[in-house]
Amino acid sequence: MMLRIRHTKLGKIRFTSHRDTANHWERALRRSGVAVAMSNGFTPRPRVAFGLGLPTGAESMAEYIDIELVDELAIDELATRFDASLPAGYHVMAVQEIPRNGPSLQEIVVATSWIITISDVDVEVLATAASTALAASALPVRRNRKGQWSTDDVRVTVEHLTVAATADGRHVELVTTLSTEGRGLRPTELVGALMPLPDPLDITTRVLRTQQWITTESGREELLRVAHEAPATPILAAGRTPS
Repeated sequence: MMLRIRHTKLGKIRFTSHRDTANHWERALRRSGVAVAMSNGFTPRPRVAFGLGLPTGAESMAEYIDIELVDELAIDELATRFDASLPAGYHVMAVQEIPRNGPSLQEIVVATSWIITISDVDVEVLATAASTALAASALPVRRNRKGQWSTDDVRVTVEHLTVAATADGRHVELVTTLSTEGRGLRPTELVGALMPLPDPLDITTRVLRTQQWITTESGREELLRVAHEAPATPILAAGRTPS
């Protein structure tokens, strides 16, 4: 039985790495008592595959994991057992059986959507910067690779970008969809491209992934669609800002 699971990663758990998330799930699977299929070879590993990594410090309403089980079990029961075994901040939103030997999560995801909460920036200033970026033929981003600086044009990566003030008027939200083609674009890199000064990490209050998209015969669709609403209040717990 092959499963695809959509789950959240919210609150303090956002400061854990992609590797930590994998460890959390492997421990949760053991605690749940669900028998996971194992790989062959001298060092068998659980047949568990994770999707695109989430930047450390970012939150998500749309994280994915594929798991192969030994036995056929009820989907609703599995969701409950996984939820009860995971640390706070993870919540199973959907579970779906999928065919074995299908494409991996990292192969089929073509874009991801985000809400990026910005502080200490006027909404009109950011809206103007976003409009200018969308109208431009190029959007340069400076990147450091192993101590060497280079400039990449990431304009083609930005599929959608809007700006609006939060309901309380205290922050500004960038709502964006970013293509996963090529090296990709981190949300904080987008902030830096729009607002070179000050440092984007100083003004980025929250980064929240809301959807992951695939392309089907019907067009662009979410991997697993669920009815949800992203938490509206930025989580301002002390700690490292999203990287």
